Amino acid sequence: MEISEAKLPGILIITPSVYTDTRGYFFEDFQKNRYEQHGIPAFVQSNLSRSKRNVLRGLHYQEPQAQGKLVGVTRGTVWDVVVDIRPESVTFGQWFGITLSDENHTQMYIPPGFAHGFCVLSDEADFYYKCTEYYAPSCEHGIAWNDKTLAIDWPITNPILAAKDEQYPRFDILFNKLSHEK
Repeated sequence: MEISEAKLPGILIITPSVYTDTRGYFFEDFQKNRYEQHGIPAFVQSNLSRSKRNVLRGLHYQEPQAQGKLVGVTRGTVWDVVVDIRPESVTFGQWFGITLSDENHTQMYIPPGFAHGFCVLSDEADFYYKCTEYYAPSCEHGIAWNDKTLAIDWPITNPILAAKDEQYPRFDILFNKLSHEK
């Protein structure tokens, strides 16, 4: 297993050791002690979503009950994006994207303080999230996926969105408002 830090501090890219033979493959998608050695905390909830091609989910985050997430794909291919929403961070407002698939088996650990979203590039994709905090609907927030300030280079142009994802505010409006509330 290899773990490296992405261009945004705190974001970890995990490449597991995959063992293949004529039967298929095997790899550990999580091992508590090994992941804790790299600063990844324990998980309290695990989620799985299935989405079809061109679905875009995000950009989501929880506040104040922020979640860390270990994410990966068990079937298909997605382009996964995180945005630094920590106002005190030197990378505040910057984004990072990576392809996750059932072929590369790559995982990403996203600590609290980041918005997260992904779009599906294959016919279907099964996407998992192991979370460090429970889902709390009253703490759920989001940022417009197509925010011009963030200028995320999504590889699709006409995504299929949930109604809530169509309604999220722009980054600059949201975080200007939040900075005035503190």
